Amino acid sequence: MTMVPVRVLVVDDHTLFRRGLIALLAGDARFQVVAEAGDAGEAQRRAAATQPDVILLDNHLPGVTGVDALAGLHEAAPAARVLMLTVSEDERDLAAALRGGARGYLLKTVDSEMLASAILRTMGGESVVSPEMTSKLVSAFRAMPPAEAAAPAQAAADPIHNLSPREREILRHIARGASNKEIARALEIAETTVKIHVQHILRKLNLSSRVQAAVLASGLDAGRPPGA
Repeated sequence: MTMVPVRVLVVDDHTLFRRGLIALLAGDARFQVVAEAGDAGEAQRRAAATQPDVILLDNHLPGVTGVDALAGLHEAAPAARVLMLTVSEDERDLAAALRGGARGYLLKTVDSEMLASAILRTMGGESVVSPEMTSKLVSAFRAMPPAEAAAPAQAAADPIHNLSPREREILRHIARGASNKEIARALEIAETTVKIHVQHILRKLNLSSRVQAAVLASGLDAGRPPGA
């Protein structure tokens, strides 16, 4: 059976980088670049016209930043998953992007294999954050106002106790930014088994993404006394 390619909109104001990224994706049959844009306004128009599956969005755009463009892009293409692809390692940009509805946050230092994997994982319902940003994700969580930071934990009064020992172990790996493949390798189990465990974890904790699970796990660890 022929796989339908993921339809991608590339948004970046640097023409050389944008064209290079398009050429990279064009060489992979799993992807089809349906449009490109150099600023937020053009991105919104292109998104509305093409209804892409995934939008690769730079943050440093002229006029309106990528983070500030998220609402308009979601309105223009409600079904599109937005992946930030940026040079910004600022935890405030990371937090704002995730709060704004981005499904992932990748640095431009990402290699082609990881980028492809991130796009496909996003299509599978996962959220993806560059490993280098995992510790900053925790910092961003701790810097949130108490009511906002507590939101994921409202899913259950004591959510971790709903998980099996294996699920807790996998949750700790998720909090470190590990992919299903990396978790499977570390625990010496099948990747499909990890995927099933992750689905169970999200369902038990009433969460919708791995990013929320990572934030929740990191927050609970931060609140435990040493040795607990």
